[in-house]
Amino acid sequence: MRAAVLRHHGEPPEFGWHPAPHHTAGRVLIKVTAAPVNPLDLLCASGTSYFGAPAVPYVPGTQGVGVVAGAGAAGGSGAAGGLAAGQRVWFSCDAGMAPGDGSMAELCLADESAVLPLPDGVSDDLCAALGLSAIAAWLALAWRGGLRPGEHVLVLGASGTVGQVGIQAARLLGAGRVVAACRDASGRARAADLGADAVADLSGEGSDEIARRLAEATGGRADLVLDPVWGRPAEAALRILSPGGRLVNLGSSAGPAASLGSAALRSGMISVLGYTNAAVSPERRAAALREILTHASAGRLTADRHAMPLASVADGWSRCGKPPYRRVVLMPA
Repeated sequence: MRAAVLRHHGEPPEFGWHPAPHHTAGRVLIKVTAAPVNPLDLLCASGTSYFGAPAVPYVPGTQGVGVVAGAGAAGGSGAAGGLAAGQRVWFSCDAGMAPGDGSMAELCLADESAVLPLPDGVSDDLCAALGLSAIAAWLALAWRGGLRPGEHVLVLGASGTVGQVGIQAARLLGAGRVVAACRDASGRARAADLGADAVADLSGEGSDEIARRLAEATGGRADLVLDPVWGRPAEAALRILSPGGRLVNLGSSAGPAASLGSAALRSGMISVLGYTNAAVSPERRAAALREILTHASAGRLTADRHAMPLASVADGWSRCGKPPYRRVVLMPA
């Protein structure tokens, strides 16, 4: 099959030929129609993640959209768990975190528990762009962060897919006010388009200045912070959290470390919480994605994206995490 193949850690995948997967019990064979390039894919492929360096060569891609393959495809039926051949699905897999190939190919195997039938009304590329990033934003707010109706939410890293979804999800989950913050000017403008009540600039090296901007934008109240960036922005956000406030961290694109004084932690009775999709049950992830896609189908939730042919994987790989922060979605067909 044609696939994006990672041959050396820290380098982009190469488009070429790779052995096709064979159907096995408990897994679903999927003909891939859309596979996003996510920061997690790049982290795994770097060989430096806490999952360990994956064996190469392998096909990256931790999620995708496709159709359940028919009888005889790659040696198996592909239909399992009540999924009929031809059923349109979203799926996730462990490529880069465990042995095996991922979604950036014409065919992919996924565990039955990680395959979700898709509703009509949401395009393949939008489903792929939302996927795990949307699940993370949604559950970090609703489940891990315990967002309550009327609370004020601050979304850091608002220009990325997690941040974009976070702005919209906070509103859909009942937030009384949503403030978005990021370094990129176009990202701040987009955040306002997506419904943020105010925006703040995260650029600069000093946490004092960033904290001042955040305090001004939030109007002195921030009950819950969605933080996919950590580093100086998280330090600043922790300083302006309201009493009893929570910060949920799910990434470290701005830096691997952030400091928090004991006095601020204790006096404000604030909470710093970690989130990872890897610790969430398949059932909870599936329920969240169903809710997300219901909103997407109704036009209430979206993500900026750029569809590219699978053959352009090296170009798409290089765009991940860079302005204008549109999620690249590779299309094998």
